[in-house]
Amino acid sequence: MRPSNRVPDQLRQITLETAVNRYAEGSCLITAGHTKVLVTASIETGVPGWMRGKGAGWVTAEYGMLPRATHTRGRREAAAGKQSGRTQEIQRLIGRSLRAVVDMKALGERQIVLDCDVIQADGGTRTASITGAWVALRLATKYLLDEGVLTTDPIIDQVAAVSCGVFENTPVLDLDYEEDSAAEADCNFVLTGAGDIVEIQATGEKRGFTRAEFESLYGLAEKGIGELFAMQRAACGL
Repeated sequence: MRPSNRVPDQLRQITLETAVNRYAEGSCLITAGHTKVLVTASIETGVPGWMRGKGAGWVTAEYGMLPRATHTRGRREAAAGKQSGRTQEIQRLIGRSLRAVVDMKALGERQIVLDCDVIQADGGTRTASITGAWVALRLATKYLLDEGVLTTDPIIDQVAAVSCGVFENTPVLDLDYEEDSAAEADCNFVLTGAGDIVEIQATGEKRGFTRAEFESLYGLAEKGIGELFAMQRAACGL
C-alpha cells in the first residue's frame, strides 16, 4: 500500500491555476499533492548575444526553492552567492523541455523566461515545474498572438513531465517525497503530446532495476502524462 493510499497508476491531486500574477504575460500555480510551484512567463525584447541576427527567439528557465519550501528553512542561494549544482541542472532541464515544443523562428527575436519558484516541496518539483511552465508559456504566446505581435503560433506541441518509481517492489506513478526517499528506483519522464521523448532520468537507488520494471514505469508515465496534457488544455481553455 502506498503511503498516500493511491493505487499504483494514480496521480496525486493536480490543479493548474492560471492568471495568478497580474504582471506576467503568462502565469500558472501548479499543485501536485503537497508540492506547489508558481511559474511566471516573462517576454523580453531581444535574445542572448550569441543568438542576435539569427531571426529566432529563445526560451529559458530559472528555478528556485523558497526558504521554507521544506521542513527546515533553506538559505536563499542568492545569499550564498551562487546556485547549487542541483538548481542549475533542474533549470536547464526545464529550458530544454520547453524548447523542444517551440518553433524559435516563429517566436522571432525575443526571449521568454520561465521562472519556477517552489513554494512547497513534497517530491516532483522539477516535473511539476515543467508541466506548469508549459501552461505559462502557452498563455504568454497567446498574448503575443492576441496583440498581433506574432502571426504564427510558435507552440508546436505540448510537453509535460512526471516521476515514476519502484516502491516496495511495485512500479508506481507520481512519487511524493515519502515514496521518493524510500524508492528502490526512480525516474523522471518528459514527453511531448506526439509521444516523443524529451528526456528520461532513471536511477537505481537501492538496487538495479530490470527492463521489465522500466517498461512498466514508462507505461505509467505515458498514462499520467496523458492525464496532465488534458489538464493543461483545460487550464488554457483549449
